Amino acid sequence: MRLKGKVGIVTGAGGYIGRAISLAFAREGARVALCDKDREGMERVASEVSSIGGEARIYEVDVSKAEEVEEVVSRIYSDFGGIDILVNNAGIARDNLILRMKEEEWDLVIAVNLKGAFNFTKAVSRYFLKQRGGRIINISSVVGITGNVGQANYAASKAGLIGLTKATARELGSRGITANAVAPGFIAGGLTETLSQELKERMLERIPLGRFGTAEDVANLVLFLASDEASYITGQVISIDGGMAM
Repeated sequence: MRLKGKVGIVTGAGGYIGRAISLAFAREGARVALCDKDREGMERVASEVSSIGGEARIYEVDVSKAEEVEEVVSRIYSDFGGIDILVNNAGIARDNLILRMKEEEWDLVIAVNLKGAFNFTKAVSRYFLKQRGGRIINISSVVGITGNVGQANYAASKAGLIGLTKATARELGSRGITANAVAPGFIAGGLTETLSQELKERMLERIPLGRFGTAEDVANLVLFLASDEASYITGQVISIDGGMAM
């Protein structure tokens, strides 16, 4: 019960990785605020959390809208009586080659993936500063480190999250607040499910461990960073990609 008594916010909670993080937090004793635009997805996750004896509440929010985020964070603080952990996991992809990428494809991905994390970080930081403590974990990506063909918008947003993480760690560290980024590689059950077998095999050749990651792999790392065991780790980008970016 490493997170007993803690309250964690997970954005993008209705998705594949968000679900795994939310369940990992609940198993370790945290109460979880599920944030997403996908109400059905959040309801499924909330039901799973309840089935293992945990507590989760649902908050519909567009992370790219600062006013919505401020209002939701205020409600979460009131409903739970505090906030201890923020996981900025919400993210989308609109892949295209640079020469073909529409302005709206660029703007939407940056707004959700990067601005959304900024909005939640800003809203939550007010509470963390007052209590002189908190954990912020941003879900970046291996492509934020290496880049990728057809993903200029996605790679830029995930690289931006790394910069946001480091700036946050420097600004808030003196108040006992940590900020770290997790950079997953190819995760089974997510993007990889839409790929051809040939492409999957080519990707696997780039991974020294010879397998795709799982959502649970990512959740276990996030859980560690959210716990007291990681109290002296901040401003770091930790890859969880089977060695691919290496």
